[in-house]
Amino acid sequence: MEKLLKKKNNIQLDQFRELGLLLFIIIISIMVQIRNPSFLTGENINDLLKNTAILSILSVGMMLVLVTRGIDLSIAANMAFSGMLASIIVRDFPQIHPVLIMLIGISAGTLSGFINGLLISKGKILPIIATLGMMYVLRGSTFLISKGQWVSAYQFTDGFKKMATGTNWGINNLILIAVAVYALAYYFINHTRTGRRIYATGSNPDSAKISGINTDRMVILVYSIMGMLSGLTGVLWMARFASAQSDSAMGYEMNVIAACVLGGVSMSGGSGKVGGILLGSLLFGILNNTLPLINVSPFWQNAIQGAVILLAVIANVLAKRGMTKRNLNRRDR
Repeated sequence: MEKLLKKKNNIQLDQFRELGLLLFIIIISIMVQIRNPSFLTGENINDLLKNTAILSILSVGMMLVLVTRGIDLSIAANMAFSGMLASIIVRDFPQIHPVLIMLIGISAGTLSGFINGLLISKGKILPIIATLGMMYVLRGSTFLISKGQWVSAYQFTDGFKKMATGTNWGINNLILIAVAVYALAYYFINHTRTGRRIYATGSNPDSAKISGINTDRMVILVYSIMGMLSGLTGVLWMARFASAQSDSAMGYEMNVIAACVLGGVSMSGGSGKVGGILLGSLLFGILNNTLPLINVSPFWQNAIQGAVILLAVIANVLAKRGMTKRNLNRRDR
């Protein structure tokens, strides 16, 4: 009975959170449109979606990591390393097909994520410590393989750049890739046994072990998925901006974590939905897009983003307490 009550409470909270996020996005959009009529133009919306695509893809992996009560601080460094590796190959071997280069970047990212998973599951190292260490290893490795040099736009092939800047059916490739990732993630989480086991691992690790779930395997899997998506987005990042630098995407992991928090992913594990992180990523992207449009000072932009994140967390906590209290009162009756 208590488990059913908790599950019902979580469903109600998720629905409340997603509806609240959607309403908040609509309100912000209307307010910005009144202030700047160019906000809801087709061109700006297209730019907004392109700018949010990489963030939203990474949020899928981070959600799975957070669901298992972990965290990954190495994703931006992984992006830089994988992207730099792919960029160097493009520069030195321009005849290689861009898809193969992308697969090399994805493989490098997946390997880094796999090592994170091993350190955390088998080595019993705290996720924040293991991934922090990996972050420095990858940043140093990026500098070593690049020898401190940039790979510039003229050294990229047109095929490589079009992976992120090209279009199909009139839609930018970044947006199409993000849609594909979300479709696969939704199916994986909601319609596969492994997806359910990941959530069980985060909800109650001890019960999951008793029920026969290999929790170590689940942890390795989610960090490998996070690494795979980091490798993918690292290559797309370099292709989009046509520039590979050792410090690319510096600090971007915080944006991803913030998008997940806005989307209602619990930092204590076991809770998070694909729809929530999609809205959270979109809201974070809107804030990045709209604040400059309405001439907010750069000194205030980070403060406003931080305030919105804090308000979202406080609202989630208050909503969860309220729903828990109401359900307990109903049970007592």
